[in-house]
Amino acid sequence: MAQNLKPVAPPKNNVLEKWKRNPNWEPEVVKDYLNFEEQYPKKQQRQLRSWVRTVIQVLFFLFLPSAYSAAFNGVKYIFTQVGKGAAIQWTPFVAILVVLLAYTIVFGRFFCGYACAFGSLGDWLFALQKYIAKKTGKKPKALPRDTAKALSGVKYVVLTAIIVLCFTGLYAKLTGWNPWDAFSMLHARNFALGKHIAAVVILVVLMVGMAFEERFFCKFLCPMGAVFSLMPTLPFFSLHRTRKDCLTGCSACTKTCPADLDLPESGTLSVRGDCFQCGKCVGNCPKTNIHCGVSDRAAGGGKRSLRGNELWFVLLRAAILLGLFIWLGV
Repeated sequence: MAQNLKPVAPPKNNVLEKWKRNPNWEPEVVKDYLNFEEQYPKKQQRQLRSWVRTVIQVLFFLFLPSAYSAAFNGVKYIFTQVGKGAAIQWTPFVAILVVLLAYTIVFGRFFCGYACAFGSLGDWLFALQKYIAKKTGKKPKALPRDTAKALSGVKYVVLTAIIVLCFTGLYAKLTGWNPWDAFSMLHARNFALGKHIAAVVILVVLMVGMAFEERFFCKFLCPMGAVFSLMPTLPFFSLHRTRKDCLTGCSACTKTCPADLDLPESGTLSVRGDCFQCGKCVGNCPKTNIHCGVSDRAAGGGKRSLRGNELWFVLLRAAILLGLFIWLGV
């Protein structure tokens, strides 16, 4: 019966080509063929998620680039007022800060992974550098993981320094050095940067770092990122991993994580404040062991359905964030 099977169209894959040359087509071979073909949709799904993320980043970058600076202006205003001994008013900057922090407590740092203009700029510069390296046959270089983890504490030093400057009133006296001001002016096509030369130099240095180290600014220097990482994020939408089902020596999630994180174990309340919610680890896990929530078992048995990178869930969080920014008048 197996010998009477009609020839099929030549497969594109080399392995399947070898099967085609085999005169004895058995049912198990056909089954293996189908299982092999089932891998293609997963790759296409990863590509689709990547494109959706890029589109969301572009939209926020073009139309809401000031969200980051507006939120951090709230931080600076609060500590400036505290240093003066003055009352803290409910200003638009404070409102944006409070709402964004509340959003982060619930959904994690989705803003960082999808909506922050500085973070998106870093992603694109890093992708460009990888593309150039691939075309020129050079291997992209990155900091050793231990070094990156050690440097991640620098952002808390930056945050502390800014807080001290605001508290003492010195921050308002420092002009022309803020890279966010230079970035905002360039984004608004305002090239009158004569008084912001230092800021432009710092911005260029940051961009070089972004090109050669994924999420360079976010991991090492972002003061708003330091604020986000200190927030008591709820575990319901935080990512966890079922380690007992992992392949030996895999580490796919760790290798693809731009923040160099080890995900917490399922069943714990632990969260990772430095997680950007980019979803790369979820899409690259070969065993689908990464998911949202504390437990990997939903009520009634079976694996939890919400993994965190579903398109509907990504779009829902983006829509909520966009709605909040529109409501706040960002």
